[in-house]
Amino acid sequence: MDASNPYAPPQATVRDITDPSDPFALAERATRLGAAILDGLILGAMVYLPLTLAFVTLQSGSQPSGLSYVPLIVGFIGCVAWIWLTTLYVSRNGQTIGKKIVAIKVVRTDGSPASLGRIFWLRNVVNLLISALSLVPILAIVSLYGLADVLFIFSERRRTLHDRIADTIVVKA
Repeated sequence: MDASNPYAPPQATVRDITDPSDPFALAERATRLGAAILDGLILGAMVYLPLTLAFVTLQSGSQPSGLSYVPLIVGFIGCVAWIWLTTLYVSRNGQTIGKKIVAIKVVRTDGSPASLGRIFWLRNVVNLLISALSLVPILAIVSLYGLADVLFIFSERRRTLHDRIADTIVVKA
């Protein structure tokens, strides 16, 4: 068509949000789930497994020996290492250990890096506090928050409630 035709349809380039070359390509739902599972497994292996082993050995009824405290020490060291690694990765590029493995990261909705404080306080602490309210019997309706938080992943932009609170999105790294 002629460019001078006032009745011609507008010409514009449409950008698809699922384009893999897009720097803001949203992370797949399954990838986010995989990262959460990996984070849980890594935390469990580094912290909870040694602490559970320590609890079992110390509760065995026999007199604890020096070796009985080794799992406790390993669990403490694992906890410190997990906190250090997670803080390092999140502060550098918005990734937990699991997110780094599956190549996704958390950024602000405008694409700028999400700060450690935003990720820690708004995505995690606020979310945890709201979820903790569900432990109060009178506030049982709040327990629906946890379900709603997870189900919001099926929205068009794949943003959970804690993503909305923190004004973040999870994208491919």
